[in-house]
Amino acid sequence: MIDWLKRSHLEPEIDLGGVSVPIALKRHASAKRMTMRLAPDGSEVRITLPRWARSAEAIAFAHARADWLAQQHGKIPRRKAPVPGSSVQYRGRGVEIAWDSSLPRKPAISGDALTIGGPKEGLETRLQRWLEKQALALFEADIADYTAAASLDPVPVGLSRAQRRWGSCSEGGASGTKRIRLNWRLIQAPDHVRRSVAAHEVAHLVHFDHSPAFHALLGRIYEADIALADQWLKSHGRSLYAQFG
Repeated sequence: MIDWLKRSHLEPEIDLGGVSVPIALKRHASAKRMTMRLAPDGSEVRITLPRWARSAEAIAFAHARADWLAQQHGKIPRRKAPVPGSSVQYRGRGVEIAWDSSLPRKPAISGDALTIGGPKEGLETRLQRWLEKQALALFEADIADYTAAASLDPVPVGLSRAQRRWGSCSEGGASGTKRIRLNWRLIQAPDHVRRSVAAHEVAHLVHFDHSPAFHALLGRIYEADIALADQWLKSHGRSLYAQFG
């Protein structure tokens, strides 16, 4: 027991089903206890701990829950970078990457194919930039729909590359203008799932909590079944991190 604690103190890591995964420790002034989670892509175990807690205690905390961590790690889709002939998820359906160097560099949807040209090098970057652009246009339309439904003025919309949160609502600096940010990876999810997150954040413009009033407003402005959308994200959300770094 003492031996692995000493080694882990220098380079903390844990074996999860035969895979060595780093343990990332982060101290937080307001933390009252240790909390632990896997990175969405399974690349590390993240432990937040109070200022007073010892690193060895945090590492022991992870090892004591190694079986649970291994189960969670095994559920994470493995990273598969997009390549010609493979498929990417776009608005809830798979489209095949149809690459030909003679085609225009700008991606375009054509039936069940996503055509793209230019050099093979940088293919992933060009695809991600295109997906982000598509995501922003749809997010702006979604937020416009739901702010109107909630009788609110439009708010600025931005993209997020967060590893855990699908959306956020925050004050926009000195002006006090609220701003919504949505995770670009939602462009891969079905439309009703993406829109549920947009509606959720619009409801937070009025109720910055999850009170009954918040849920009542969300239920009024969102046109589909919020429980089904939430369940989809719970079951498939991690898969949205499988292709793009």
